[in-house]
Amino acid sequence: MRIGLINQLHGRPDGDTPAPSWESISERAAVAEAAGFDMFVFEDALLYRGEEIMDGVWESVSIAAAVAATTRRIHLGQSVINSPYRSPAMTAKIADTIDEISGGRFVLGIGAGNTADSDYEAFGFPTDKRYSRFAEAIQIIHGLLKSGAIDFEGEFYSAKQAELVLRGPRRQGPPINIAAGGPKMLQLVARYGDAWNWWGWDETIQQINARLRPIIEQLEQACEAEERDPSTVGRTFDLYTVVPEGISSHGVNADGVEMKQPVTGTSEEIAEHILSLGRTRLRRSPVRPMAEGVSRSGSDGTRRGDRPRWLNRAWGQAPCPHSEVSSGVVRRWRVITRDGQMG
Repeated sequence: MRIGLINQLHGRPDGDTPAPSWESISERAAVAEAAGFDMFVFEDALLYRGEEIMDGVWESVSIAAAVAATTRRIHLGQSVINSPYRSPAMTAKIADTIDEISGGRFVLGIGAGNTADSDYEAFGFPTDKRYSRFAEAIQIIHGLLKSGAIDFEGEFYSAKQAELVLRGPRRQGPPINIAAGGPKMLQLVARYGDAWNWWGWDETIQQINARLRPIIEQLEQACEAEERDPSTVGRTFDLYTVVPEGISSHGVNADGVEMKQPVTGTSEEIAEHILSLGRTRLRRSPVRPMAEGVSRSGSDGTRRGDRPRWLNRAWGQAPCPHSEVSSGVVRRWRVITRDGQMG
């Protein structure tokens, strides 16, 4: 099992959720690396618009490149890149470039996009047919990263005789980790993903296992339909409600969202909780930060429910096969499991 730390990129000046500076992000990455964490993860968002307040978010590709240049060992990447923000061919080029900067430590977490329409509209991105757009996007991204070239013309995207002439240290690019919870997205994981990712919010281990069991079964069935060995797909899980002992400033109401059963206790007790996730059929699972709840259906028809904004934003990513856990700031962790190595 591997364990990662998830870092928050959102906030507002003088707000309840202070905006992190690059200095603080860089320091956290350095501390995570020195402490022995395996991965440093962060969100990909543009803004979080609430009913009364709005949080800004640092642009994550810029942050990824900076973290890649200032660390030496730790793996890194967005929890889930919000696919509609960037053209698929450019996303592949960005991923390969950051992998070059990092020396082969970048992980491309990506999903169809789950943020509110207002987020997309504010920055000029389409809000409709997110699954259909992603299905085309991931085909282009996969083709470019795995083979270096693609010629594609679709309804939403095109990549005419696109080629990655300059390649990073890995011939097939960084691993592609796709977030998915519904049948159609899971089929794309089986076809294009090196790993799969999902999330957990305010649940016991038993509840997590019960909720994930049918999703994992669907993933394995999708692999069989693609004539792929399910053990070759990495499995990751994001755990959001981690509250270390003595942390009470946000406590059970972190980011305004009440938690009935946060993962808390001594460092040893929290570690045991995370390790227990790796003993499940997941084998690999991550943990992430929290944000204000938004009720909205995901692109694959799954209900988001009352979850933090940050959590809603991270709706679509997946890591590679093996075990890993990530924790951002004080409340976010990722667990990754697989029968192999990631990266």
